[in-house]
This record gives sequence, structure tokens and C-alpha cells, in this order.
Amino acid sequence: MKLDAQNGALLANLQATLAGLDRTQTPGVWLDELIGRGLDGLPMPGRGATLQRWQALGLVAGHDLSLAKLYEGHTDALAVMAEVAPSAPPAKGATWGMWAAEAAHGRALVDTSEAGGVRLNGAKRWCSGAGQVSHGLLTAWWPDGRGPQLVRVAMDQPGVSVCAAGWHAVGMAASASVDVAFRDARVELVGAEGAYLNRPGFWQGGAGIAACWHGGAQALAAALHRTLVQVPPGHRNAFRLAALGKVDVALQATAALLREAARWIDEHPTEDASAAGLRVRLAVEICAKQVLDEVGQALGAAPFCRDAPFAQMAADLPVYLRQSHGERDFAALGERLMSPGEASWEL
Repeated sequence: MKLDAQNGALLANLQATLAGLDRTQTPGVWLDELIGRGLDGLPMPGRGATLQRWQALGLVAGHDLSLAKLYEGHTDALAVMAEVAPSAPPAKGATWGMWAAEAAHGRALVDTSEAGGVRLNGAKRWCSGAGQVSHGLLTAWWPDGRGPQLVRVAMDQPGVSVCAAGWHAVGMAASASVDVAFRDARVELVGAEGAYLNRPGFWQGGAGIAACWHGGAQALAAALHRTLVQVPPGHRNAFRLAALGKVDVALQATAALLREAARWIDEHPTEDASAAGLRVRLAVEICAKQVLDEVGQALGAAPFCRDAPFAQMAADLPVYLRQSHGERDFAALGERLMSPGEASWEL
């Protein structure tokens, strides 16, 4: 009961703080404010309050998806370090990026050949918020190809260069997922080689991204709901009502699936959560696309052109959804269903 009360207070404080954020500021400033108020102290996944963790991610996403991208990365980095290297906690007050995407060309390489400690050379792509955070937690590789190896790096040093020249995004523009170049940058090793992928929390954290997508879809559906409740009964457009019914069914179904996945993770904290993670990510992706389509058709062009938060959310959500791997993820889920007992669809 004490844990429930603490998490309930966290969610209430988070919701109140989000409502009071200055809309003229940037997601980086908003992230600093959330951290400064201690609102990044989310429950660890798989420790009995995974749903509350995802509820927090959904709340932030409903406010702004670029903020959610930074907030999810920061809180994920904290969870990863707590799981992989609990004896080496990060500095308090730091803001973190979590950068694990691997580009086709270019890698960040660990170098321990010099007496000056561990160094990093090379490049890392898709580093969300790299120009806004104080530290990065990223996957790197050893020169002989071993890895991935987690390292953490302070961004305010001469060996780190942030390059935004190739960032031309419209949707999710404020997340600034830019390139970072390293030249003999000082870093710390975090955990053992391969620990990032082999830990239980890898898919537990991956499933949490679906909560962000769900929060964005909820925000768009809420705009349709607000429009309809302002119209007196008997005068409401039947096609808009039908659209609201469709998005309700889609959102209720994925919310139930997220709750079930969170419960399963808490009951099986050390087991492989890849099937649960893939399932919720794919289901929420389908739901979010339907919400975008139904709400857009029902409301027409007006909110896309005259409602700034709606227009931003509608531009951001399709880009954020591309963190999904689409058909490859469906195939990966299908492969996992080949294990005995996995394909269970009974009530």
C-alpha cells in the first residue's frame, strides 16, 4: 500500500507539473524541470510497479512527444545503470541520453590502450537530446568486434562534438536525434560486454516505449472528445461519434494489453519479456495509426492548422512510431510463438 501511495503521489505531481510547464520553452528545459522536481524517479520495471512507470511515460507523452523521447531516454538510462552497474550510481542531477541505435556506417569504439583511462573514438547516430543533456549512456564496441559495451560519457568535454547538420525533421524536430562524434573522449565502462542486451530489463524497457505512443494517441483522441462534448446532445455529427467509438475501442484494447503486459513483467521479472514487448509495441502502433486516421477524418483540417498542440502531436506521432521495425517485429514475434505454450489465446 505504501508503494501504491508513493507512485500515486508521483503521478499526481507529474500531471500537475506538466500542466504548469511554460509552452514557450523547449523540451530540454522541461526535462530539467521534471528532474529538478524529482519526477524522474520512476519505479524500476519488473519490481511490482511497471504499470505506474508506464503511466508516467504516457502522461509525459500526452503533453509533448519530443519531451517524452527525452524523458523516456533519461529514465531508461537510470534503470539500465541501476540494473547493470548498481554499485556505480550516476551523479545526482545529471540529465541522461540513452543511445543504443546502431547505424549501418560508423561505430563508437572503446580504446583502453593508453594509460589515461578508457577512451572513445568514432561516431554515434540517433542521439536524441545530445545537445541538451549533460551525459550520455551508449552502446560502443571493442576494436576486435566484441560488444555491445555500455559506456557513459560526460558531454561537456573537448573530445565530444554534436553535429546537427543532418537533422531536418519536422515531426519530432525538438527531440534533435543528432550525430555525436568522439575523439579520445573520456568514458567509463558500465557493466560487462553484452550486458545491455542480455539483461531482463532490455525488453521490459522496450515495451515502455509503447506507453509513450499510447499517450500520444490518447491526446489526439481527447481532442475529438472535447469537440463532441461541446455540442448539445441531438446535434452531434454521427460520423464524428462513430469515429470516437472506433478510437475508444482501439485505445481500450491496447490499454488492456499494456496493463496485462505490465502485470506479466512484474510476475516474471527475470524471464524473457520479448514476446510481451513486441506484442504491445505492435498493437499500440496499429492503434495509434488508426487514431491518427479516424481523428483526422472526423475533425478535418482545422486542428492541424489552428490548434498548435494538436498539430505538433499529429506531426510527431508518425515519426516516433517509426522506432518500431514494422514487419521485422511481426516476424520476430511470430518466431517467438514457435516455442511450446507461447501461442495461447484463450480467455
